[in-house]
Amino acid sequence: MALLKVKFNQKKRVKLAQGLWLMNWFSVFAGILVFSMGLFLKIELRKRSEVMDNSESHLVPNSLILMGILSCAFNGFAGKICYDSLDPAKFAKWKPLLKPYMALCCVFNVLLFFVALLCFLMRGSLDSTLAQGLKNGMKFYRDTDTPGRCFMKKTIDMLQIEFKCCGNNGYKDWFEIQWISNRYLDFSSKEVKDRIKSNVDGRYLVDGVPFSCCNPSSPRPCIQYQVTNNSAHYSYDYQTEELNLWRRGCREALLNYYSGMMSSMGAVILLVWLFEMSVMVGLRLLHTSLESITNPEDPECESEGWVLENSLKDTFKSALENLKKLGKFNQVEAGAEGAEGEEGGKTPAITTVS
Repeated sequence: MALLKVKFNQKKRVKLAQGLWLMNWFSVFAGILVFSMGLFLKIELRKRSEVMDNSESHLVPNSLILMGILSCAFNGFAGKICYDSLDPAKFAKWKPLLKPYMALCCVFNVLLFFVALLCFLMRGSLDSTLAQGLKNGMKFYRDTDTPGRCFMKKTIDMLQIEFKCCGNNGYKDWFEIQWISNRYLDFSSKEVKDRIKSNVDGRYLVDGVPFSCCNPSSPRPCIQYQVTNNSAHYSYDYQTEELNLWRRGCREALLNYYSGMMSSMGAVILLVWLFEMSVMVGLRLLHTSLESITNPEDPECESEGWVLENSLKDTFKSALENLKKLGKFNQVEAGAEGAEGEEGGKTPAITTVS
């Protein structure tokens, strides 16, 4: 029994073709929207590429850009088919292409669904990318005189100011790296010498943070040096002074920003996918209703349209059988080729008579 079997007359076929033509052009605009979202996300990720460890994060925007282009192409082509289906003479030239086109539409919709899921599932990969990238970026913060790294201080400072964050996981991350360049250290000072000697790696470590970690909402001037030394500042307790420095790490801030953006895009892609599925079902009904016309000379006669010629269970069984036959056919061919090779490899015995 056919799945979603519907009877059509001439008027219904025309209405279906016109409705599908309009829906396909809406889908073209949806494709442009998907392409634009991918382009926007790619630009946003490139803005912070210096604090990202690898290019895996660009998988989502690249996929969105590709699916947007394919959506425009597929739906533009389908719109032309729906328009020509109103004229039997014009529609005849598209008949041989409809089945391959429907198969490509199925593949496209499956890919579109997986891209939507990818938008929701990339948080873990993005987390590790940001964690390692920020860690490396903070190490290069002091290298303002090194070619290729001189921009890193500005990048990190602007990032911390914009996202109201400090460090990788928190402000204490700055205590573990030397973020002050040797150029600005007085090596004749006893304090500087003692700090460097007290560290195994010979680094100048301080319990201080860059100015960009300061919270402008703090009621007191920012304390960015000797952050953990309560006695160095009047009426100060670094464990309760929550407004003085940003407490949130930049990894968390960026992760929430990008994952929130991608989740919103994923929701939009799912809506586009549902719309594309309805267009594909409508196109299949139009295709089968036109093919099942018993009398082509009478365009007003009734016909039947369906999504699947058999039930879902029977269609699945026949697909499995076809796959099995294809596998057996390949095995037979491989066996025949092997037998031919063995026969060709035999050398006839030659008897020498003396």
